[in-house]
Amino acid sequence: MRKLALSDEILLSVDKPARYIGGEVNSVMKDPEKVDIRFAMCFPDVYEISMSHLGLQILYDMFNRRDDVYCERVFSPWVDLDRIMREKNIPLFALESQDPVKDFDFLGITLQYEMCYTNILQVLELSGIPLHADERGEEDPIVIGGGPCAYNPEPLAVFFDLFYMGEGETLYDEIFDLYKANKKQGGSRKDFLEKAAELPGIYVPGFYEVDYKEDGTIAAFRPINSHAKPVITKELVMDMDSAPYIRKPVVPFIKVTQDRVVLEIMRGCIRGCRFCQAGNVYRPLREHSLEYLKDYANQMLKSTGHEEISLSSLSSSDYSKLEGLVNYLMEEFKGKGINISLPSLRIDAFSLDVMSKVQDVRKSSLTFAPEAGSQRLRDVINKGLTEEVILKGAADAFHGGWNRVKLYFMLGLPTETVEDMEGIALLAEKVAETYYEEIPKSERHGKVQVVASSSFFVPKPFTPFQWAKMCTKEEFLERAYIVRNKFKEMLNYKSLKYNWHEADLTVLEGVLARGDRKVAAVVEEAYKNGALYDSWSEHFKNDIWMKAFETCGLSIDFYTTRERSLDEIFPWDFIDCGVSKKFLIREWKQAMEAQVTPNCRQKCSACGAMKFKGGVCFENKN
Repeated sequence: MRKLALSDEILLSVDKPARYIGGEVNSVMKDPEKVDIRFAMCFPDVYEISMSHLGLQILYDMFNRRDDVYCERVFSPWVDLDRIMREKNIPLFALESQDPVKDFDFLGITLQYEMCYTNILQVLELSGIPLHADERGEEDPIVIGGGPCAYNPEPLAVFFDLFYMGEGETLYDEIFDLYKANKKQGGSRKDFLEKAAELPGIYVPGFYEVDYKEDGTIAAFRPINSHAKPVITKELVMDMDSAPYIRKPVVPFIKVTQDRVVLEIMRGCIRGCRFCQAGNVYRPLREHSLEYLKDYANQMLKSTGHEEISLSSLSSSDYSKLEGLVNYLMEEFKGKGINISLPSLRIDAFSLDVMSKVQDVRKSSLTFAPEAGSQRLRDVINKGLTEEVILKGAADAFHGGWNRVKLYFMLGLPTETVEDMEGIALLAEKVAETYYEEIPKSERHGKVQVVASSSFFVPKPFTPFQWAKMCTKEEFLERAYIVRNKFKEMLNYKSLKYNWHEADLTVLEGVLARGDRKVAAVVEEAYKNGALYDSWSEHFKNDIWMKAFETCGLSIDFYTTRERSLDEIFPWDFIDCGVSKKFLIREWKQAMEAQVTPNCRQKCSACGAMKFKGGVCFENKN
């Protein structure tokens, strides 16, 4: 029987002790003595968030299919256990074996959100691993980062031994084989990193040097080790059906954020929204076959006992076999109590028909994401959604029995005017009016409810808006107040609700998203002064971060509100994510003219992703 790392006394004193004991259904148990490589897979957030992450489950399943690798999970301890572990000097441990993370060969950390960066340092410190890569010895795990935030790894560069750019299914077998061979030959840590640096998609930050100009911008970025490449090209799965998926997802003991089976139907997106990083870095769109998805849907539902299956993608409506898949799932699981969840759908007749069949319309709300309040600004961001389409979708939904609608917007987008901001309230009002115009009084299920939410715009790397100025905290809030005041003027005000995101947190996210290596000092300083779980509003302490910028002598405005020239070298320019800088510049200029670019199925825009020789780029080629 396993010995738990935490005593019963400690487990009974912390919130949700099931976060720390492991042993869940489908978790993998191996003998650590009988494997060559031990890999600790980390999501730097609390258990409930971490266990909802699809990528972690895919790699966990894939790694453990190898007899010579034992992959275990490790997450950020919640604040109550964090305090106890520090007081009692308890090292951070993996869930499966309950062994200290420091004893592992690899610590792989997924980088999903900038506001989790201080949690990465928490994981390293509680594990007893030196925070800085150049201070680690031969006995320390190799710390590897991957995920969407790795597309600008520089604010974390000093903390990681290497970064993996792109999708994890392609290279890890080679990495493991290299590691084993290097160990067998008596090679050092540096020997392994040099061999790894030669692999495509692998970036070893210690092998590169940055020079800065007097104004703080980058003058040059270059390799200083002969094994390091000047350009790192992302890794991509081109034949989706050849990639391993999850046969037996781990089933948590406690309720997690995504408490269901998740079936990934495709990767990438054809839409080209100019603010969206995922839509650019995951290009080109690649689909799973219908047979592949049917097989895995059955396997996962059978192995977990979950009663819901969610079809995952950036834009599910663009999956070419969606109708066939949904009809199969509805028929196959009819009468078996299985719900089908369809996020990321465009609201059209087919989608509404499907949703009315698979969910109780009186209990659910429909979500539209217009992103901007006016047609002009929707054209600037290339949203490809007209007011006519939005209102028709709302009308169809109301006729289908829905009376609750959520609308998502962004404030602070490039070229935004007061008219665009007030357009958010006007559009919400028109949606409410549509309900009262379309649905006779006798058929209404109470009042309509329209909830409009606005996040604040953050320019991200590898988007056409990577050159954009960002608003200050004060400007963000001023815009939110303009929208709020306009809502108060609406005739249907009692049916409308408006809320907005935290402005100070957004500004910080903007710094970390486009930051350079200097920003690492701020992350470390903030962490040492108590910053942790920054993505949780009740734990976010903005004053700690402001003081850290002051202590480190860095200007927030340099990273947020500063104008960027088209020839500036960005911290992430050494990464080739598929879309070319030439394409992004062209899209930036088209945005300034409010010109719409057609989606990838309508017309190829020569973004650069065709070099991967597959996916949507080659759909109509023999």
